[in-house]
Amino acid sequence: MKSTQIRLASRPVGVPAEADFDTVEVSLPDPGEGQLLLRVIYLSLDPYMRGRMSAARSYADPVDVGAVLVGGTVCEVLESSDPKFAAGDIVLSYSGWQTHDVADARGIRRLDSATTPISTALGVLGMPGFTAYAGLLEIGRPKPGETVVVAAATGPVGSAVGQIAKIKGARAVGIAGGADKCRALTEEFGFDAAVDHRAPDFVDQLKAGVPDGIDVYFENVGGPVSDAVAKRLNRFARIPVCGLVSGYNATAAPEGPDLLPDFLRRVLTQSLTVRGFIQDEFVPAQHQNFVREMTGWVADGSVRYREDVVAGLDSAPGAFRGLLAGHNFGKLIVQVSDDPTS
Repeated sequence: MKSTQIRLASRPVGVPAEADFDTVEVSLPDPGEGQLLLRVIYLSLDPYMRGRMSAARSYADPVDVGAVLVGGTVCEVLESSDPKFAAGDIVLSYSGWQTHDVADARGIRRLDSATTPISTALGVLGMPGFTAYAGLLEIGRPKPGETVVVAAATGPVGSAVGQIAKIKGARAVGIAGGADKCRALTEEFGFDAAVDHRAPDFVDQLKAGVPDGIDVYFENVGGPVSDAVAKRLNRFARIPVCGLVSGYNATAAPEGPDLLPDFLRRVLTQSLTVRGFIQDEFVPAQHQNFVREMTGWVADGSVRYREDVVAGLDSAPGAFRGLLAGHNFGKLIVQVSDDPTS
């Protein structure tokens, strides 16, 4: 079996360039005992991948130069040497940026293609959905009547955060880039208010959107958005820090004064809770609850989702660059091959 792979050719400096990716074709070995031969159907593209391309210290080891880029995938089993799986099964794996893979069956989960589209295992019913669920409910802990603000609100994490906040009785305010995304937040996802961070009156929009201040801020972006939000935080506000995508391509510290002392003063004087997290910290304690509740919410329409699907593995590098610039609308997925369930 041949596999087309996209590998890390060099560590990006700033925005990943075409030269930082290398496409190769390799021959895969036959699956050994306890292994599966997989055909990748869908590949997830997520902001965390930019950190894995860097050698900087982080919560996970960097991808080695010359190695296949990492990523969650939905695959079809072509051959199985494990009795728990059979050819034709649809599974969730971590096969990365390639068309085929030989993988150990351990850690691979079979998907039920009869209940929900299999692509949702990479989005609302997968890692992004669980990130929203665990971060908001375990750290943010919204109470009825409180105001929850989330940045990158039309992304797979942000849109779920706002909708879960509404289910829990809170008021949801989303920050997004552009009039179309802001319109979707209120008309499609049911947010109470939307704020356009690209608008010249962004700060005034934010002030008007949170007349009673902010009790929970779900941090996805950092930068000027966070600076504006900090001025509206209420006493005892909680800040789950999920991502800082505005700085992922940065090559130097931002210009201007050091804002950290002022922020720490707010942490002290307003008794703020700031907690960074990686979603797997809450597995398995909350994962079963997430699967049960989120599946139900999606089924009854309490949680809606969008998917931004691009075709072909060769489109992954360009789509990934667009993701870091906020060009996607919803969960960004590469359809690598035909979906036998659609």
